[in-house]
Amino acid sequence: MPPRPDGEAIASAAPGGGWRQRLGRRVEGPAFSRFIIALIIVNAVVLGLETSPAVMARFGDALIALNTAILGAFIVEIALKLVAFGPRFFKSGWNVFDFLVVGIALVPAAGPLEILRALRVLRVLRLLSQVPKLRVIIESLLRALPGMGWTALLLVLVFYVFAVMGTMLFGEQFPEYWGNLGRSLFALFQIMTLESWSSGIARPMMDAYPWAWAFFVPFILVSSFMVLNLFIAIIVTATQSIHQDEEDLERRELLAELRSINQRLKHLEEGADDRRSG
Repeated sequence: MPPRPDGEAIASAAPGGGWRQRLGRRVEGPAFSRFIIALIIVNAVVLGLETSPAVMARFGDALIALNTAILGAFIVEIALKLVAFGPRFFKSGWNVFDFLVVGIALVPAAGPLEILRALRVLRVLRLLSQVPKLRVIIESLLRALPGMGWTALLLVLVFYVFAVMGTMLFGEQFPEYWGNLGRSLFALFQIMTLESWSSGIARPMMDAYPWAWAFFVPFILVSSFMVLNLFIAIIVTATQSIHQDEEDLERRELLAELRSINQRLKHLEEGADDRRSG
């Protein structure tokens, strides 16, 4: 998902200029964004209260009316942005995300579409598109996906090798954990999460196989520490890359503004020279 432009950047690109640019600056400005964030938080509270039968019995009508009003405000927000930015609205992945989340709420939730009622809670996720720090985290995760995919493949290979070894070594005496490849993979997943791996799996097995520690310790070192730390390193690198891109963008915008100022100064100097020579 591409980074969401700041208010001034996207507003300056609004087609038609004039009132559209002013509208774009308003709907992408900090005051309007804080208002939308407040509505999202209130909507999250309302959706949570709707899960309580006791609360719905007393305040159900009021909560439904409030929920409908907030949805109406979201629709107006999207409509204003569409008017202000036109087709450019859909060039931002975050705008498309907001559009889809709000659009889901407009689909009639009846019959086979009853599940869409539960999807109303997705409106809470609009905080991801409204809060810049949350956007950076999501964009970092998306940018890190290719590297994480290769790391996940490495982890799958480690799991497969150790699962085959575990089935061959321990399957006959401990079939509940190592009886087949599927059980071995699940046992290894439990060991990787360090959930009761010592008291539940390793120590009972070491009574029969005293050398079993030589199987568990390397697996934990590789899966729980080395490979999982690689995931963290990839995400941190992606986050740093996004911050670097933002700094480069700010630097380019500053240089463009300085060039514009320099050109205006040159025009003023030329005009002053023409007046003196005239």
